[in-house]
Amino acid sequence: MKALKPLCAIACVLLSSSAWAQDAVKSNPTHYKVVFENASVRVLRISYAAGAKSTMHSHPDTIVVPLTTAKVQFTGADGKAQDSDLAADSALYTPASSHSVTNLTKGPIDGILIEFKTPAPGTATLPASRPGLAMKMLAEGPRAVAYRTTAEPTFHEAPGSKHEYDQVVIAVAPSQISLSIDGKPAKSTWAKGDVQFIGRGQAHEAKNTGGKPVDMLIVSIK
Repeated sequence: MKALKPLCAIACVLLSSSAWAQDAVKSNPTHYKVVFENASVRVLRISYAAGAKSTMHSHPDTIVVPLTTAKVQFTGADGKAQDSDLAADSALYTPASSHSVTNLTKGPIDGILIEFKTPAPGTATLPASRPGLAMKMLAEGPRAVAYRTTAEPTFHEAPGSKHEYDQVVIAVAPSQISLSIDGKPAKSTWAKGDVQFIGRGQAHEAKNTGGKPVDMLIVSIK
């Protein structure tokens, strides 16, 4: 039995190295780039040229937000392939998995991928409505809910506003929303695909400054 211990240790190291090699950013840097990362989430920008294919890689539980209409093929570690049609500015919750991806679309595809890093889901209560913000649920999972939101022209969260859940805010079109977090200079001009993270308990101010309704996608994390 003693002789097995070194072998087990070596096997564990090799398995750990193999798992790390499957990290999407490490194994497929052309397709996945880190936008933001902290202890609870890693936000990636997805980019695939027409016909491009990734190598096999892994993700934890995720929410994916396609920024373009896409048709992709996912091939699992078991070799089984499945084609999926993804609508622009939608959202999809997926459990942890390993797969390769092939872009079947005639043009490039672009998207945002939110990976959840904590060992288990949080317990925060996520609101179904917020003042001045129309909300339509797009995807729901044990860790988070993705909403398509429309901020009314009068939408304003006062300075010092806080929420007991994390938020990833994604612009789905060029827009004018002022967002200041922890008193830092506000982000006021957004391009499609811009991302901001608001941590639970972080003081912030958000205001529609464009004078017209603004659509954003918000992923609220328990």
